[in-house]
Amino acid sequence: MQRSYWFIALGIVWTIIFSGMSFYWAMGGLLGVKSLGGFIYEMSLNPSPSFVMIVWLTGFIKLLGLLLLLMLLIQWKKPIITRMLYYVTKIIGALLFLYGLLNFITISLSVFNVLEFDLDSYATFWRLAFWEPFWMAGGVFYFFSVKKSTI
Repeated sequence: MQRSYWFIALGIVWTIIFSGMSFYWAMGGLLGVKSLGGFIYEMSLNPSPSFVMIVWLTGFIKLLGLLLLLMLLIQWKKPIITRMLYYVTKIIGALLFLYGLLNFITISLSVFNVLEFDLDSYATFWRLAFWEPFWMAGGVFYFFSVKKSTI
């Protein structure tokens, strides 16, 4: 397996920012949360303890991506570990990208009144201009962190 250290580094930075946002919001920060819109925004205004716990948990789950990317930097002696890391990284990258892309498509369809969402124009703008492309960028960083070696 060949590694792309630039994509690994970008993925690490992306993951830290991504999980950091969850930790910030879990501690009660509200900057940027209105851009998410809908139910999440409403819940963040007067969060229940279970909602706060979920936001903390999502931050820690996001940090698992950091572990994965750091594991790519190790020269593993067992080929099965290398193969597993390769496929897990590719799958996670593809899923992150697809999640952002599908959200982008569905929110775009709501802009043209094909679908109906509970998003105001502020949240719709930020979801299309930042959040969904942010998910897709993370997917690209993970996906291209590794490539199969011809050896």
